[in-house]
Amino acid sequence: MVKHNNVIPNGHFKKHWQNYVMTWFNQPARKTRRRIARQKKAIKIFPRPTAGPLRPIVHGQTLKYNTKLRAGKGFTLEELKAAGIPKKLAPTIGIAVDHRRKNRSLEGLQSNVQRLKTYKAKLVVFPRRARKFKAGDSALEELATATQVQGAYLPIVREKPSVDLVKVTEEMKSFKAYEKLRVERSNARHVGARMKKAAEAEKEEKK
Repeated sequence: MVKHNNVIPNGHFKKHWQNYVMTWFNQPARKTRRRIARQKKAIKIFPRPTAGPLRPIVHGQTLKYNTKLRAGKGFTLEELKAAGIPKKLAPTIGIAVDHRRKNRSLEGLQSNVQRLKTYKAKLVVFPRRARKFKAGDSALEELATATQVQGAYLPIVREKPSVDLVKVTEEMKSFKAYEKLRVERSNARHVGARMKKAAEAEKEEKK
């Protein structure tokens, strides 16, 4: 029985819970359906790569993610110009373009320009119409050996920093880091006063 001024128990335990149970028995069939859809798409877009257009390497936003590399929306007009690719030609040969993006660092610009040049060197351009070759189309020998690239093309790989092992010397052992830091900190604090004192002493000598 309820004591004091508490709520009378009135639990609703006879809900139709069977109606809200989620089952996933259709997953094997969905897996098959997705695989078939990927195959159909690959046939439809042949000879283009299945992963879509080439995208640049960019750094993530904010302090949490800016050390990580990821694929960006598209290459800047500056990057395309440096790689010698016209901005109107780029989308037609499988290169994503983003006119709004800006290059904030020289290293990022150079890495993406190199990425474009590598792509351009490996690129095989099929003619729009069979046996009607135009300027920029690949030779017949290259067309005969060309294959469709499956999966990621020029994947983004972060280089791991190398570690150099050094033998510990007696000089390293005798070095007192804390003492050195305190001395340098003191020097930084007194640099103004010492400069003033030196200037005054020089003035006295001239007199």
